[in-house]
Amino acid sequence: MFIAMNRFKVRPEKEAEFKSRWLDREVLLKTAPGFLMIQFMRGDVLPDHVVYASQTIWASRAAYEAWRKSELFHTAHKDMGQGEVLTLEKREFSGYDVLRTVEAQEQAA
Repeated sequence: MFIAMNRFKVRPEKEAEFKSRWLDREVLLKTAPGFLMIQFMRGDVLPDHVVYASQTIWASRAAYEAWRKSELFHTAHKDMGQGEVLTLEKREFSGYDVLRTVEAQEQAA
């Protein structure tokens, strides 16, 4: 299993537009081979930015890399960087190979 994470420092006055770009668009990713899940998260609110992160979970690093090279990826990201700048700096990417997963004995309600 492989986890790809992106962290964003969003300008406070651009937060609503940033959230809308993530929450209101079609998720083409869900059709990619090896894709398991995506999560979009809001973090700390700091004086000059609000922290956001996205996390995708893949069956393997190879599946993630195939997605990045695919036509579907290019279609999903075709307008990226074309609009107004909503962040303080470029996204911060981290990739992780999952070494161990421990699940709860009882699932939360």
